[in-house]
Amino acid sequence: MKLKKIALWIFVIALLFTLRTANCAPKEKAEQQVGRSAMYEQIQIFSDAITLIQQNYVDEIEPKKLIYGAMSGMLRALDPYSQFMDPDTYNEIKVETTGKFGGLGIEISIRDNLLTVIAPIDGTPAYNAGIKAGDRIVKINGEPTRDITLIDAVKKLRGEPGTTVNLTVLREGENKLLDFAIKRDIIKIMSVKKFDVLDGGIGYIRLAEFQEDTDKELDKALSALEAQKINGLILDLRDNPGGLLNSAVDVSDRFLDNNEMIVSTKGRQKEQVLEFRAHKESVAHDYPVVILVNGGSASASEIVAGAIRDNKRGLVIGTKTFGKGSVQTVVPLSDGSALRITTAKYFTPSGRSIMNDGILPDVIVEQKEYKESSKQDMADIFESLEEKDISAAPAEGGQGGSLPDRQAGAAGGKKAIIEEKKPYDHQLSTAIDILKGIIAYKTRAING
Repeated sequence: MKLKKIALWIFVIALLFTLRTANCAPKEKAEQQVGRSAMYEQIQIFSDAITLIQQNYVDEIEPKKLIYGAMSGMLRALDPYSQFMDPDTYNEIKVETTGKFGGLGIEISIRDNLLTVIAPIDGTPAYNAGIKAGDRIVKINGEPTRDITLIDAVKKLRGEPGTTVNLTVLREGENKLLDFAIKRDIIKIMSVKKFDVLDGGIGYIRLAEFQEDTDKELDKALSALEAQKINGLILDLRDNPGGLLNSAVDVSDRFLDNNEMIVSTKGRQKEQVLEFRAHKESVAHDYPVVILVNGGSASASEIVAGAIRDNKRGLVIGTKTFGKGSVQTVVPLSDGSALRITTAKYFTPSGRSIMNDGILPDVIVEQKEYKESSKQDMADIFESLEEKDISAAPAEGGQGGSLPDRQAGAAGGKKAIIEEKKPYDHQLSTAIDILKGIIAYKTRAING
């Protein structure tokens, strides 16, 4: 009886495949016929394997468990973003998209078969704990993440606010695993994390994520900056993991001329081939624009960066983006389960695929991080200097010397204390310098 149920499942799969080819054009129908024959051959192998398991496996297995396991493996073999969801998982996902839940504030993906942080979101528990874009999560609460699916990882990371998640992280450049104990919280995200006027009358806006109201928040920030007569704008999308497609289109629309291409999607079905263009009613802000990106900029961030770059509206500065450029569609099944399947890919206005390739900046600028050094560390360094170099430091209340920022201590000048370096944003500093040059050139061209 159970084997008959399994055979029925296989028949349904084959029937769906056959119906799909019924309304094709002659040429396409011939191609589909070849594909159908190949599919039937593989379905026969699948049927044989299930029959062998059902008859010979040491324990009796429910047909549903076999079919669910097969579908889970089938979707996992496609790409990191396609998933099979059993009814419980699907219901949980639906609840989480409409209600509040406790989380860490990180966007994750599977890259090179490892659970990878796309980016921590500004101001969230993960960001405050020191999680960084590119971190590989090798354990969650002591359990290895090898072969984990995205959905399973999300289920482990989310939970009641106030509870703690222990992460073990592998970080590039570190010679040891890093442990983090992070307390879950309700994740409330404002798209615009910061805006200000920088040196030279340059406006700066930091976008943390693309949400439903991102365009409204951006408009408020732009109005406030333009009231101060800015000469240019830096839109900081570093460590922005993305969000809504429509939000990315709306943000791009603010800076592009009418009918300019923003992004296109391409899939196998006609309804998946779409173009998104700037609208007539949009008012383009015509000052020079720089987009800051890095390896944590993904999805919607890459759409904006690609639109600005390919339409020659501004420069993209930083490092190569993450490369998450695909569209996922959730398709419910009759028993309450669902497929989350990749149905299309994003392409920039010039036709370049974002998926895996990411966006390569116009100007590549690596971030330089200056680690703060303790006063004791610096004292030890100075102790290693020659006596004459130490004595060259100005005594308390003295003048001049080869080390003007240092002060000799009371013990013969051997213990030196200097101010700790403040964090320095090399990418932002470079963007400001480049934008100043663009503004100066533009001003000279206008004035002749």
